[in-house]
Amino acid sequence: MADIMNEMGQPIGRPVATELPRPRPEKTRLEGRFCALVPLDVTAHGDALWEAFSLDASGANWTYLPIGPYANKGDFRQFLQGAEASHDPLYFTVLDRDGHAVGHATYLRIDPLHGVIEVGFIHFSPKMQRGPMSTEAMYLMMRYVFETLGYRRYEWKCDALNAPSIAAAKRLGFSFEGVFRQATTYKGRNRDTAWFSVLDSEWPALKARFERWLAAENFDAAGRQRASL
Repeated sequence: MADIMNEMGQPIGRPVATELPRPRPEKTRLEGRFCALVPLDVTAHGDALWEAFSLDASGANWTYLPIGPYANKGDFRQFLQGAEASHDPLYFTVLDRDGHAVGHATYLRIDPLHGVIEVGFIHFSPKMQRGPMSTEAMYLMMRYVFETLGYRRYEWKCDALNAPSIAAAKRLGFSFEGVFRQATTYKGRNRDTAWFSVLDSEWPALKARFERWLAAENFDAAGRQRASL
């Protein structure tokens, strides 16, 4: 759709069709076939998350997070207590099919007035990586944003040096928008931030891709995907 012009011949953009503001995300359960996302609960999830994250013996999964790693379970639980109480970021625990906590992700920079929201603080343990749970978790969060909450824009941001995160954003259908140089600092170092997004108009086609990939017939008896996302 072309931008509209005002009476002075200036392009002023397309009118907003979405009713604003949009509702804030709630502490709800997002159910899938391979996993579920539930509001983070320290009592229910703390020990399992500590054990799952401890499988990353090198600590490499913490490198590009502004938090951690934690030297002991007590410090980790203190972080989780703050995360449980937070509303932005809004933390969700990822549960596997047996109900075990295996990772977390959040909605953050929540902007109901403009219908914009970001996904971030994604920490998937080795139990989730390179399997369908990680893809389905991102699909469930995106579906909730676009279909239940009716947001216009869904963002993904990461350190511009974080090659795995950049690859994941592209695989999941986010469009690269550029790099904000010296956007922030963390852990005593500079961060140039890479920006990605999905728009509401792009969601129907992207949803179809996710659902084809997540379909039972796309996995063989050993659980390996037949066709890539």
